[in-house]
Amino acid sequence: MLNIRYIRVGKKNSAFFKIVVTDKRRSAKSGKFLEELGYYNPKTKERKLNIERVKHWLSQGATVSDTVHNALVAEKLIDAKKKASHKQPKKKEGEEAK
Repeated sequence: MLNIRYIRVGKKNSAFFKIVVTDKRRSAKSGKFLEELGYYNPKTKERKLNIERVKHWLSQGATVSDTVHNALVAEKLIDAKKKASHKQPKKKEGEEAK
């Protein structure tokens, strides 16, 4: 199964992310991917996507990670709500909802 997700590149304390298509079973750190679709620089908030190729891979059945899903929603490429990309903390026993 194919997945569209971020791969972190760049020096320590200077993150830079590539948006790539890769096999879901493959580790993100392996660096092996099928195609690079764009990039995201969190320092300057600059994001560039190859929209035509993203649409192609989505039509081929590729899934997207939560953070890439939110990026596609921000670019108005897909019409959906943003997903929570972080894990919710577990509630302790006996703690009531506020």
